[in-house]
Amino acid sequence: MDGRIFIGGGGAEYVEKQGLLLKYANRHGLIAGATGTGKTVTLQILAEGFAAQGVPVFLSDVKGDLSGLAAAGSEGFKLHDAFMKRAGTIGFDDYKYGAFPVTFWDLYGDQGHPIRTTVSEMGPLLLSQLLELTEAQEGVLNIAFRVADEQGLPLLDLKDLQALLVWVGQNSKDLSLRYGNVSASSVGAIQRALLVLENQGGARLFGEPALELSDIMRTDTDGRGRISILAADKLMGSPKLYATFLLWLLSELFEELPEVGDPDKPKLVFFFDEAHLLFDDAPKALLDKVEQVARLIRSKGVGVYFCTQNPADVPEDILGQLGNRIQHALRAFTAKDRKELRQAAETYRDNPRFETEDAIREVGVGEAVTSMLERKGAPGVVERTLIRPPSSQLGPLDPKDRKALINASPIAGKYEELKDRESAYEVLTKRAADAAREAEEAEKAEEEAESAAEREYRAGRRYSGTRVGRSSSRSPRKSRSRKSESFGEAVANVVIKELKGTTGRRIVRGLFGTLFKGR
Repeated sequence: MDGRIFIGGGGAEYVEKQGLLLKYANRHGLIAGATGTGKTVTLQILAEGFAAQGVPVFLSDVKGDLSGLAAAGSEGFKLHDAFMKRAGTIGFDDYKYGAFPVTFWDLYGDQGHPIRTTVSEMGPLLLSQLLELTEAQEGVLNIAFRVADEQGLPLLDLKDLQALLVWVGQNSKDLSLRYGNVSASSVGAIQRALLVLENQGGARLFGEPALELSDIMRTDTDGRGRISILAADKLMGSPKLYATFLLWLLSELFEELPEVGDPDKPKLVFFFDEAHLLFDDAPKALLDKVEQVARLIRSKGVGVYFCTQNPADVPEDILGQLGNRIQHALRAFTAKDRKELRQAAETYRDNPRFETEDAIREVGVGEAVTSMLERKGAPGVVERTLIRPPSSQLGPLDPKDRKALINASPIAGKYEELKDRESAYEVLTKRAADAAREAEEAEKAEEEAESAAEREYRAGRRYSGTRVGRSSSRSPRKSRSRKSESFGEAVANVVIKELKGTTGRRIVRGLFGTLFKGR
């Protein structure tokens, strides 16, 4: 199909071939349906279609099935005959098996290249969402980021943030005068939340080298877009971490990519699987920003496709921006299910040949009700569609083949070694050590001066004939209340002076509070 990604159609009941216009693919989309109705295969054939047209794709592999995109299907597969029959039914005349260029990523570094960001790039808003902080605790975290920005303290990993929070807690009184209330209890709650995140393996998300967006926007030597697959089967054990990471990546794309208007095809297509995890219990402020990003990021040439079980999982304001829709079967077992089914049907442009609500209930596995944006961006009439079979392997890739592809990747070795350059932790530690050394030297100098004065005093009394001894009227040396300072106190003495005049560079943050890096 010229300028389209072929999705399916054909047959007696399925009159029109259905395709997704590349020109409107950046107008976002929705893939919905109950478990087991074929959403994963639909995501797979869309990824194939975009890659074949030279569009890079980023998607998360929640069940491990999508790794098969890297291998071609085979005639020995048990569904081979069914695939060939389906291809003939829908008029998919040039259907053939084939593999696609894939880059594997994994937050834990086990099933792909490590993928990281820094604490500074994540920003206080998304980090607060990840840690499930209260409004007061989020305020304290914002103060910590503000201090780090003003002082030029790089926050790269969790130990940087933890060290900074120690200082914030020990100097809460001074900071409260400038920024508002900073309670020790809020600082403690944030530290505990960071400890929980660390125990869940979330510390691996933060550090350097951080992800470069260009590495998920690559094309292969033959012009096909590379498909970046994030291994999310283990990551799904921490749903907040999963959702926040993908939202961070979306915000980075929004902040960094230039405006391109409406290109002939997207610069990148981003699939957000298990999208309900993003919206569950999310505060309104965050939902408003997600809506704003979804509305504006299309002008950056990025198409966002939300995959979920029910359209009701997506807030209405965001759902209204999803122009390309593939709706697999919804089951209506309860009154609530029937209401949601009716609401889903009402969002489509009616087809006089059938009732949309009945079609959504009746379509089988591998079938869907579809509506794509047509010329001038108008929604197409809803159609019942037989989804085309995938060209790549259906099911997971063999681990040995996966390992071989990771080693042969064009970015192999770029992210594997964790780097720990000087950042907030090291700076604060050095300041503390310097402050402690200066205090020790000052104390030693004071003791030497007092000792010299004592000797001079004794010498003077000896020549005056006055007995020098313990009963001398000389005032005893003033005792020091403390011999040394703690880490936090030493840092406080140095850093509080610098707060009086900003010596570090100011850092600009974007819509999500993430670090804005100029283009």
